[in-house]
Parts: sequence; C-alpha cells; structure tokens
Amino acid sequence: MAETLSPCAPRGQCQANMGANTSSATVDTNASSVLVGSSTWRAREPFSIFTILILTLLVLLTVATFLWNLLVLVTILRVKAFHRVPHNLVASTAVSDVLVAALVMPLSLVKELSAGRRWRLGRELCLVWVCFDVLCCTASIWNVTAIALDRYWSITRHLEYTLLTRRRISNVMIVLTWVLSAAISLAPLFGWGETYSPEQERCQVSQEPSYTIVSTGGAFYLPLCVVLFVYWKIY
Repeated sequence: MAETLSPCAPRGQCQANMGANTSSATVDTNASSVLVGSSTWRAREPFSIFTILILTLLVLLTVATFLWNLLVLVTILRVKAFHRVPHNLVASTAVSDVLVAALVMPLSLVKELSAGRRWRLGRELCLVWVCFDVLCCTASIWNVTAIALDRYWSITRHLEYTLLTRRRISNVMIVLTWVLSAAISLAPLFGWGETYSPEQERCQVSQEPSYTIVSTGGAFYLPLCVVLFVYWKIY
C-alpha cells in the first residue's frame, strides 16, 4: 500500500529528483549572487575616459574664463587710456563673466559629477546658484547690447554724442542692465515659481510658464533683437 501511494516510485528516482532540485537551487543562488555582485561592481565603477575628458575640458574652460576676464579688468584698471567709454561697458561685461566663472560654473560641475545630476547641496545654495546664474548671464547679454547701442549712437550721432554725454549714457545703461538682471533673477525668491525640489533633488531655473516667458524674453530675445537691428543699421 505504501509503495502504491508514494508519489516517487521507485525510491531511487525520487532521490535523484531531489538531488537535481537541490543542485538547481544552488545554481540559482550562485547566479543571483553573481548578478548582485556585478551590479554592485557596476555601481562602483569609476568614470569613463570620455567623462573624465569632458570634465577636464569643463574645468579648463572655467579657469580660462575666470583668468581671461580678470585680466581684462586688471588691464582696464591699470591703463589710464582705458578709463573712458566704451571700456566701462567692457569692464561691466567682464565683471559679469568673472562672477559666472567664480560662482556659477564650479557648482555646475558639482551637479554634473553627482549621480543622475541631482542637487545635494541644499535649498539655500540652490537658490544662490540659480540667482547668480540668471543674474550674471542676463547682465552679460545686456552689457553686450549696451556696447552695440554705444557704437550705433557714436556713428549715427557723432556731433551730438559727445564724450560727456557718452559717459553719462553708458553709466545709465550699466545701472539699468544690472537692475533689470537683478529683477529677473530675484523674482523666484518672492514666489514666482520654484527652483528647488527636495523630493527629486532637483535645482533649476523656475519652470513657471509666465516666468519663463518674461525671463527668456527679457534676458535673451529682446536684447537679441536690439543687437541684430543695431548692427544691421551700422553695416
């Protein structure tokens, strides 16, 4: 009766099946451990050569931007012949570019080095980084626009655009440039959109549609149209 009700008959075949199942389970366990080990090794895998090359170029670009614009500022300050228009506009442009190289680009490199390009430096530093990014880039663009306007007026209104008038207008344009840039960069701090997401560890310029339209229009498209129109009139 026991032999009839046994699911494994004969007993040798049952023992063979049990041995096969045990060996297959062992193989599965070893395979899973190999997979886990390989995934852990891949997670700890160092940067590729291409990534190291890109990071090296970005570091060199940051250093070159800082040193070049710093050299421009030192030259303008030391040479008295440069203490006039339009070199004050050039100096304002160099200041904005120095700030980009000193405050914006290093933090951008830190973000690039983090896994998944996540921001892990906190909310306060995120706000500082985004504000200086928008401020300095916008100021640099508007300084170039001011230089274009200064050249246009010096050519088309040569008799009226005297040195004294040119100096006053250039100083006004520099002040307006930085005030407009500060207004665009500081707007998210007063509730116009959000720049930091702690859940996703994301730090970026405010994606509020209305702010995007105003900031891109005021920081790029409007000065672009002015520069294109001015240089078209000059040529």
